[in-house]
Amino acid sequence: MAVFAPYNKKTLIAHRGASGYAPEHTLEAYRLAIEQGAHYVEQDLQMSKEGVLVCLHDLSLERTTNVQEIFPDRYRDVQIGGVTERHWFVADLSVEEMKQLDAGSWFDEKFAGAQIPTWQEAIQEIRGRAGLFPEIKTPEIYREAGFDLEQAVVDELTRNGLDEPGADSNTPVVIQSFSAESLRRMAGELQNRLPRVLLLGESDQAWLSPQELQSVEGFAGIGPDKNLLWANPPLVKWAHQAGLSVTAYTFRSSAVGERFSDVGEEMTYYLHTLDVDALFTDNPDQFPVR
Repeated sequence: MAVFAPYNKKTLIAHRGASGYAPEHTLEAYRLAIEQGAHYVEQDLQMSKEGVLVCLHDLSLERTTNVQEIFPDRYRDVQIGGVTERHWFVADLSVEEMKQLDAGSWFDEKFAGAQIPTWQEAIQEIRGRAGLFPEIKTPEIYREAGFDLEQAVVDELTRNGLDEPGADSNTPVVIQSFSAESLRRMAGELQNRLPRVLLLGESDQAWLSPQELQSVEGFAGIGPDKNLLWANPPLVKWAHQAGLSVTAYTFRSSAVGERFSDVGEEMTYYLHTLDVDALFTDNPDQFPVR
């Protein structure tokens, strides 16, 4: 069995909750994911103005909330690729202010009034019913702003008695990040022994060899974009030979690979033909292994 993730079967991770059917990173999406059989529920972690961890994918709030209406002057203009963009950043608002935002209507009016949850609220909602799969998002950006995202994650887990493997058998925890530096820090300086997954995207080609995968051993398993696996089928075998788990992302009914008739068939191929250990999906109810 591959190491660095506590998988003892093909494992279903609800991507931002059941985000194909409910607004991502709301308690409504997390509850639905559990009802649909998720083994783990993912939380992307950002940080509020006062340093509280909240569940949101983006650094800014405008895509999934009505922040522009509620706080029209709380934006910052930033230069991205030579273009000036206007954003309402999570780190510029307090939790109390974020709780005034509607995080559901953008998805469907029936979710009007859904809120951005703190990570503590997410833990309380999910604990005992599924595992937690938090992602440490852009820690280098928060570090520049004076926040220690990795330490905050460890502290929150410690407060909840979830900072050790097996601490709660009904609530396993896996830490994920695109930052190898962040995961190495978790394993080293912060002495956190929870399993970890290094996410790999299209820009991470340098990791995709048997030799480089050997260097990952000791701090993480791997979490490749499904397109990397499609283009490099031996990657799963190489990872397993290096003792690494493979957690593929992201499978959604709205973006099925052209070879497949539906997302269930696509997931079946990756789980059984390519032999990935786990996967992220927006559609937990379509997971083919129960």
